[in-house]
Amino acid sequence: MSHISPLDYARENRERFLDELKELLRIPSISTLSEHREDMERAARFLRDRLSAIGFEAETIAGHGHPLVYGQWLNAPGRPTVLLYGHYDVQPVDPIDLWQTPPFEPDVRDDNIYARGAADDKGQTMTFLHAAESLLHGEGRLPLNLKIIIEGEEECGGAAIKAYVSEHGGRLAADVVQVADSGMYAPGIPTIETGLRGIVYTEIHAQGASHDLHSGLYGGVGPNPLNALAWVIADLKDRKGHIAIPGFYDDVQRPADDVLASWRKLPFDLDAYRAQVGARDLVGMQEFSPLERTWSRPTLDVHGISGGFTGEGAKTVIPAEATAKVSMRLVPDQRAEKVFELFRNRVLELTPPGIDLRVRLIHGDDPVLVPERGPFIDAARQALQQTFGRPAVLARSGGSIPIVGVFKETLGLNTVLMGWGLPDDNLHAPNEKFSLENFYLGIDATVRFWQAVGALAEQGAT
Repeated sequence: MSHISPLDYARENRERFLDELKELLRIPSISTLSEHREDMERAARFLRDRLSAIGFEAETIAGHGHPLVYGQWLNAPGRPTVLLYGHYDVQPVDPIDLWQTPPFEPDVRDDNIYARGAADDKGQTMTFLHAAESLLHGEGRLPLNLKIIIEGEEECGGAAIKAYVSEHGGRLAADVVQVADSGMYAPGIPTIETGLRGIVYTEIHAQGASHDLHSGLYGGVGPNPLNALAWVIADLKDRKGHIAIPGFYDDVQRPADDVLASWRKLPFDLDAYRAQVGARDLVGMQEFSPLERTWSRPTLDVHGISGGFTGEGAKTVIPAEATAKVSMRLVPDQRAEKVFELFRNRVLELTPPGIDLRVRLIHGDDPVLVPERGPFIDAARQALQQTFGRPAVLARSGGSIPIVGVFKETLGLNTVLMGWGLPDDNLHAPNEKFSLENFYLGIDATVRFWQAVGALAEQGAT
């Protein structure tokens, strides 16, 4: 059997790899919308079939919400086992009119591929499959053992994978987890993330009168749920960004001085950052730098308010009910369960007269820190140095990947967070994109990382 370098194989098959990514991106796998249930199953089958085609034992797993995809290649006895994680579900696409091209018709322009899920997380997940294929076709085998689990509910709480890990954790036994659902600090700067914020996502429902009221006949006496939500939300955070919930900051852990010092050494252009945000000014607690605010401080944000009349023209109505979606991002050592109770109690304390408020937890997950040193992190640093030609930086993410904490608490596994997204990839927004250069470099870096991990056994480092 003739052999080809895995990196040469990957380069020779770039066009086909991109076509496969486009095929997956065309599937509108929006996990939060029930009308896309068949699309979720179709995306899971696509990934299962691709894993089988490259030589993995693969299956879809149903039973707890949207299906999981599981695959394994365990033919390297004595070598480490890496558990790979990704997700195939995507966020809703609204507002649809702000997309330059349809969100599920992938379009390549300016060396990027534009589509919902391009960077979060279909493009990054496919780097795993393409790296594995490159090694298997190039060398005929993998230098380590791989297990992979791909979920379809990362964007809506992850209940299915949490249940599976709890019930079948032994099947996922490994030496370390690798996640490609993260980003790079800036173009050309490879990044290993060492911390993720947690999240508490809630819904506040406000009920006023038993039915909608005429604002002329009852204005001034009829309780208005929209006004009530505005008052409550305004009292949860001041204009300087301080969250006004008693006890909210009690457990917040300040990063170590050496960590803060390393962040200050990162190249940071305030004007460029403002342009990236697309806002005239940055908000929040000015006593902390923008990086500290997004990486190590908790937040409270409103994501939507619904109720009343929002159509064209005028309708003078006091609505009977209204709803607000509010989330908090958490940092070490906050805990989602405690923060939700603090939030709920404060909201109910602020209830205006004539209004009934209900607070519902939609989902919540704790923040997580991962080790900054160790043989697997060293292997990742080596692979990134070889691929990008410069040392990797250590950073944190303001986002959340709930399963990382579950892997740690349930399976005792640390995670290597090594991803390929860029700050301007428009995650969760119109015109989401993924750099084609990073797509291909991500495949190369993953090949090198697995080769370095496989070599750890020979060095006695695992």
